[in-house]
Amino acid sequence: MAYTSWRGVVGCIKPTLRPGGLEELIRILPDGVCLLPLFLDIRKGTVDEFKRAVDPYEPMLEKLAEAKVDLLHPEGAPPFMLLGYKGECEVIARWEDKYNIPVFTSGSNHVRAMRALGVKSFVGATYFNGAINDVFAKYFVEAGFDVKGMEGLDVPFQDVGQLSPYEVYAHVKRAFLRQPKAEAIYLLGSGWRVMEMIEELEQDCGVPVIHPIPARAWEIQRRLSIRQRVTGYGQLLEHMPVD
Repeated sequence: MAYTSWRGVVGCIKPTLRPGGLEELIRILPDGVCLLPLFLDIRKGTVDEFKRAVDPYEPMLEKLAEAKVDLLHPEGAPPFMLLGYKGECEVIARWEDKYNIPVFTSGSNHVRAMRALGVKSFVGATYFNGAINDVFAKYFVEAGFDVKGMEGLDVPFQDVGQLSPYEVYAHVKRAFLRQPKAEAIYLLGSGWRVMEMIEELEQDCGVPVIHPIPARAWEIQRRLSIRQRVTGYGQLLEHMPVD
């Protein structure tokens, strides 16, 4: 069965059953864009779990391709960043060749968003701890960026959605103030519910903030040849730059 919508249908695969990110994305997408979501069930947020997560995307991509969506978006930065930037590019190319549908991942989306904003260096903030943050940093270094830091926040993976925006603001601002020459702030992960503080961070720190959900909305528009500006969620959606 083919699903249609007047501006396009995006088949997306959510890595967790965590609520929030899908609803936030729907609210900021233009009318006429339809999302067709499927879900994995990543629960622990460990490196081993992320490494095992890539293969389960495949049958879901096949199901969405059979539905004749216009765009495929397997979400979740960690599983693909663990492949490295080049490894992720190879997987995307293989899937596009197999399904004959454009594909973008969270990582490739974040790279494209930064390039569209002219960002060459940034400080990152995550809700992970330990060596996995070095893996995230290495991914962006491979993509050509100067990563000033990738600062993790100590919170259980399943409790990320319980963080207040004020806690995240404080964590991110501290990380930025340690690296004031960074040209941007990057927030890895859609699990924290912090959309309302993006604009405040941009105003207070004086640099653009790349957050996964506005970045996802920007790329969906770009891929579907739409340029409808959205205010309140940072420079990327407000100015709709073309990469």
